[in-house]
Amino acid sequence: MLANIVFQFFVKGGPIMWPILISALVAVAVVGERAFWWWRESQKRDPQKLEQLLAALENSDVAAATKIGEGSEDPVIRMIYRGLNHVHTSFEGALQLAAGIELKRAGRFLTVMDTLVTLAPLLGLLGTVTGLMRAFLNIGSAELSVSAVTGGIGEALIATACGLGIAIFALIPFNFFSTKLTQLQFDLETAATNVEVMVGGKKLETSK
Repeated sequence: MLANIVFQFFVKGGPIMWPILISALVAVAVVGERAFWWWRESQKRDPQKLEQLLAALENSDVAAATKIGEGSEDPVIRMIYRGLNHVHTSFEGALQLAAGIELKRAGRFLTVMDTLVTLAPLLGLLGTVTGLMRAFLNIGSAELSVSAVTGGIGEALIATACGLGIAIFALIPFNFFSTKLTQLQFDLETAATNVEVMVGGKKLETSK
């Protein structure tokens, strides 16, 4: 019964409902994938091990710090570990490259969500225009049909409502995930700066 109502509602929205449907499916898939990814990443964070790693670096024990970071799935620790593997060559460059990799993984599909937030209302607006055009064309026809006119108006309203609904659905997670990405970027930059200061300071002391 509910499926029939939804199907009739979909049909009354006109042909523009097909790209709107595709946008809705993409939005659900992307939001679901990103929500699961961020939840899984939150389980990987290990502030206690990070403190141990930084304490080892503070004591100039790079070997111990490298051993602590080995195999960790925490993105911050993983970045530091990759940097420590190049501590005698391009340490800062390795840190930047590792941070860029982590941020790229975290920012995956954000562009798609941003596009959906803009595209869905535009598709709804296009459906509004085509629905009103159909309604006015029926008004101008020789055989005026009330159902044809109201059908065009209904098509316009359905398309608009669906487009706005998709945009609202995608906008809230998009802002949430963008905030999470910004926080991760801050964590990575802060950790990288601390490690560079500690390791760089030890190198300077050694060279004297």
